[in-house]
Amino acid sequence: MSKGTIIITGASAGLGAEMARQFAALGYDLGLCARRTAPMEELRDGIISAHPGRRVVLRALDVTDDDAVFRVFGEIADEFGTVDRVIVNAGLGKGAALGTGRHDANRRTAMTNFVGALAQADAAMEIFRAQGRGHLVLVSSMSALRGMRRAMTVYAATKAGVSAIAEGLRAERVPGLDVSVVHPGYIRSEMNEHVTQRTRFMVDTEPGVRSMVAAIERRRVSAYVPAWPWVPIGFLMKRLPLSVVTRLT
Repeated sequence: MSKGTIIITGASAGLGAEMARQFAALGYDLGLCARRTAPMEELRDGIISAHPGRRVVLRALDVTDDDAVFRVFGEIADEFGTVDRVIVNAGLGKGAALGTGRHDANRRTAMTNFVGALAQADAAMEIFRAQGRGHLVLVSSMSALRGMRRAMTVYAATKAGVSAIAEGLRAERVPGLDVSVVHPGYIRSEMNEHVTQRTRFMVDTEPGVRSMVAAIERRRVSAYVPAWPWVPIGFLMKRLPLSVVTRLT
């Protein structure tokens, strides 16, 4: 018996793929979306092999294509009959210091991480308003708490915007709607696999995502994950001078 249905975007690798595995193990059916379908097919086969009772639906999706977002979410809702949770996870980590000739990279990050998240939230809310219930989860970042320097400037700004979308929806108090925003710290993923130097506080994908899944299952309004050391770091990031914050992160 299914525990419910979850749509996860950015599910071809990294945090999205691992969330799919862990939520399937908890008993959820899944609608998985990403630009690349081949890795999702492998992921689906692994999930069904480990959990034969699960249903896994795949859709190719570029979240910067607004029409496609609404169409794909609607198709998944029609196929399952209901959607209990949408996890807005798709994102890019590309970027460059402003004024260094890489506006193209910064724009791609902004369009994917913020405008794409906006489209996903909007499409999810149409489904949830029609159903009268739902759980919207937006994956932000610890970098959303303060402005970041150099290549992180635009990425941090987009994630701050994602967090603001979540807060705005909570302020609306839509009946039957739960909204969670998850702020991961340094969790190993495809986005940061190119980082070769040792990064303080980096955790592996599986335990890092386990902390995300636990926070989502508890329908936490806002969660810094993993809790250690990111809860105390988050407290400090909001209060310390910017010059000190840059040394922390």
